[in-house]
Amino acid sequence: MRWTAIIALLGVAACSRKEPSRPGEQTSGLFMIRQGGRAGFVDRSGHVKIAPQFVEAASFSDGLAVVNVGGHAGYIDEKGKIAINPQFDSGARFSEGLAAVRIGEAWGFIDRTGKIVIPAEFQQPGAQPLQFSDGLAAVRAASGQSVGFIDKHGKWAIRPQFQYALSFSDGLAMIGMDGRYGYIDKDGKVVVNPQFEDAGSFFEDRAAVQQGDKWGYIGRNGKLVVNPQFDQARAFSGGLAMVAVGGRIGFVDKNGKMAVNPQFDAANDFSDGRAPVRVGNRWGYIDTSGKMVISPQFDDARPFSLNMAPVQIGASWGYVDRDGKFIWNPTA
Repeated sequence: MRWTAIIALLGVAACSRKEPSRPGEQTSGLFMIRQGGRAGFVDRSGHVKIAPQFVEAASFSDGLAVVNVGGHAGYIDEKGKIAINPQFDSGARFSEGLAAVRIGEAWGFIDRTGKIVIPAEFQQPGAQPLQFSDGLAAVRAASGQSVGFIDKHGKWAIRPQFQYALSFSDGLAMIGMDGRYGYIDKDGKVVVNPQFEDAGSFFEDRAAVQQGDKWGYIGRNGKLVVNPQFDQARAFSGGLAMVAVGGRIGFVDKNGKMAVNPQFDAANDFSDGRAPVRVGNRWGYIDTSGKMVISPQFDDARPFSLNMAPVQIGASWGYVDRDGKFIWNPTA
C-alpha cells in the first residue's frame, strides 16, 4: 500500500507524536484494495463495489474518499462516482464535515460539495494530517511559525503560541513549548503544564507521557496514574495500551497492570478485540488475554476495523476476518 499525492492514514506502531489519528479506521464498510496497480474498494464480503481504477485512494469518511486521478486529489462517493473533481495537489480525509486540501504549498479546507470554505493559507503543525476535532484544527500560519488553532471559519480560536500541537482528543490537545509537552483545553487554557519530555494524545482518559527515559500515563488532571516504567508507550485502545519493556512488546490496562506480558517483537493497537503482533518475521493476532488467535503468517498486519484487517503477503495486501479467513485474497 503506497501513497503519493494523498495523505495516508495507514500507520505503523509508532510510540510518539503522530497521534491522535486512528490509522486505517473504517466508517463505511468499504475497504480499499489494490489490483493491477490500481486502487478500488470491496465490501465486507469481499465483493468489488468500486472497480480498481485510481492511482491512489484512502478510506471513506463522511461518505467520501480521497482519490488520486492523474496526479491530482479529488473525492468519490460510495458508488465510485466523482463527487469533487480532482483538482488539488493533495488531500486528506473528511473530519467533522471538512477536509484539508493542499493547493501549491499551502493548505485549506473544503466542504462536502468541494467548495473552499477556508482558503489555502496554512501549514501543517507537524507530521499528522490537518483535521478538525472538537471544531478546531491545529495549524501554522507559515512554515517555522508557532502553532495555533483555527475554527471552521478559518479564524484563530487559540492564537499561535506553541512550538508543536496535536488535534484535540478527549477534549484536550497536547502542546509543546520550550522542549516540554503539556495539554490545553478548548479555550486555550493550559490545564497540564508543559513538563514532559514527550507525550501523546489523550484516549480513553489516559495519555502516555515521558519522564526521563521512561514512559507512564497521566489522567486528565495531569496526575500520574501509571508511574513511568516503560521504554515506550502508546495510546489506549479497547482498554489496553501497547508498551515496550526490555525490547519486548506487551499490553497494560488503565491501572498499569500488565494484561499481556511483554513477549512480542512488535505490535499495534487493539481494535475489535484483536491486536496484530509480530513474532520473529511474521505477524499474527492475539485477543485481549494474549492468546494467539490468528497464527503468525503474514509479512505485515494492521489493526482490525469493522471486523476486517489488512494483511500483507509478499508485496500484496488482502483482508482477513476475526478468524483469520481471507475475505479478500492479497493483490497488488
